[in-house]
Amino acid sequence: MGYDIRQAYQVLCDQLTDRGVDVENVKALLKAQRIETPSWAYADGGTRFKTFKQAGAAVTIQEKLQDAAQVNKVTGICPKVAVHVLWDFVDVDVSEVQGYAESLGVQIGAINPTLFEQEEYMLGSIAHPDGAVRQKAVDHMLHSVEIGRQVGSDFLSLWFADGTNYPGTDDILARKHRVEECLKTVYDAMPQSMVMGLEYKVFEPAFYHTDIADWGMACKFCEKCGDRAKALVDLGHHTRATNIEHIVAFLIDEGRLAGFHFNNARYADDDLTFGSVNPYEGFLIYNELVKAEAADPNLNVAYMIDQSHNVKPKIEAMIQTVEHIQATYAKALCIDRGRLAQAQIEQNIVDAENLIQQAFFTDVRPLLHVVREEMGLSPQPVKAYRDSGYQAKIAAERGIRSGGGGLG
Repeated sequence: MGYDIRQAYQVLCDQLTDRGVDVENVKALLKAQRIETPSWAYADGGTRFKTFKQAGAAVTIQEKLQDAAQVNKVTGICPKVAVHVLWDFVDVDVSEVQGYAESLGVQIGAINPTLFEQEEYMLGSIAHPDGAVRQKAVDHMLHSVEIGRQVGSDFLSLWFADGTNYPGTDDILARKHRVEECLKTVYDAMPQSMVMGLEYKVFEPAFYHTDIADWGMACKFCEKCGDRAKALVDLGHHTRATNIEHIVAFLIDEGRLAGFHFNNARYADDDLTFGSVNPYEGFLIYNELVKAEAADPNLNVAYMIDQSHNVKPKIEAMIQTVEHIQATYAKALCIDRGRLAQAQIEQNIVDAENLIQQAFFTDVRPLLHVVREEMGLSPQPVKAYRDSGYQAKIAAERGIRSGGGGLG
């Protein structure tokens, strides 16, 4: 007997109704979900050991936008493309790039200054002891703000490799004060519509101390800038066993959650596809987000993917990631909130956990199948992409080349 998707969908609807879940509202939220893909993930990326180049990998910003448009075409929820300025906007006309993106049905999303590849930044960028180096970094960020202004982006995404490898290399507090000054200069130059997302990372490439090492430090720097400066959470930027959903809930309550960089990690900042290692973690994070969105429909959280597809086919890996994020969101929307609240009031620990796990183990494939059909999309995005012939086309036309950013 085959799998009857319509029958499975009806069974799921009955289950969700019994849980007090409004199925039509869930479908509407899934259709409205937006996930930003990163330009650099369509280029060849690797590790400090090796970059394995793939035929058809994007090099120019135009090619990256073409590939991103394919992801949006088969998923229907990825209309924005994050860019890295020194990988994407060197020797190009900003308005032409913007127009080309729009012609493909996508638009430029988060603007990421590139502050970690230049020789001058060996001892840091905005924390560097040399004022001339710091000014170079600030000038680049101000240039990035201007690009954002031109393309209509409302998000400046900042990550710094700043830190030291050995005790005594520099004064930790002096570096802190330099960071504060530089960030405030950039923040004051941003248009009122723009949010500064400040990313943190516990280590790498700095191994003794990192200047913005955790969410608390990021928040303090943001508080000294203003209300539109908020912490940006990369799921791979924590020590193992960190309770990221706790951080997310805390940041939301403080009004300081800018958004996410979705990926996954087994050991450190592995940049693996989201959900490939710990899908339950992603679900628990989405549990907090869904709860917060229900309480405040105007909650504005930027959902962005930041992955390095070293060995997976790049576009397929991105589609796979988007599918998993959709499924994770759908499962979080399936939690029986009424019974969960009652179990918490009754201090019934076992029932409360079982209600969370009930949603996590819910098969949401029939729901996503119907949602995609109602959006005029194929229920199987990866298959739709494979059937399009696009990968064979770009592999033949582009071949294997160097460049494109993505640490490749």
